[in-house]
Amino acid sequence: MKNLLLITTLALTTVAFAADDDKDFKPLFNGKDLTGWHPRNEKATNTWKVIEGVLKNDLKAGEHGGDLVTDAKFWNFTVRYEYQVPEGSNSGFYLRGRHEIQILGDHKSGKPAKGGNGAIYQHTAPSQFVSKAPDQWQTVEATMIGDKVTVTMNGVKIHDNVKVERATGSELDNKVGEPGSFFLQGDHGVVSFRNITVKELPKE
Repeated sequence: MKNLLLITTLALTTVAFAADDDKDFKPLFNGKDLTGWHPRNEKATNTWKVIEGVLKNDLKAGEHGGDLVTDAKFWNFTVRYEYQVPEGSNSGFYLRGRHEIQILGDHKSGKPAKGGNGAIYQHTAPSQFVSKAPDQWQTVEATMIGDKVTVTMNGVKIHDNVKVERATGSELDNKVGEPGSFFLQGDHGVVSFRNITVKELPKE
């Protein structure tokens, strides 16, 4: 009985810690509108829409949309987001506006690549292939501390403290030693996001 009580207490404590941890995350996307975000290029076609709590880049064939950038800038953080992408579609989630976590509908390929889904784009391929089938929601948790990036995708750690000392392409700027915004790539293809949250971490 004592063992059962101890196990129950530990389980409840673990849940409580998880709940406290979740409270530290603040929404970057409110599920209603684009408050807290702005277009990277005011002249680009805005194809981003909020539909039933989902932020969707609703590009038609042959269209080129624009990128969305957070008003706020960040240094050390953990960011979480969910995304959905059709087969063959292409987007990206940029850490500090300079380091792209690739989003690609590449389920048919079945193998990790430097330009594939979950890659630190053209820098480091995922340690394993964990992409889901087209139009399924995929989850990402990315932590950046200094110049080190750790990424868990669909519940699997695919990057572990990877040193990212340079911008990876299409960056907002190359000031890698300064805080930066998140941005969502919107000029390549259809992609949807939801539950985008961030927890700021102490600066070392």
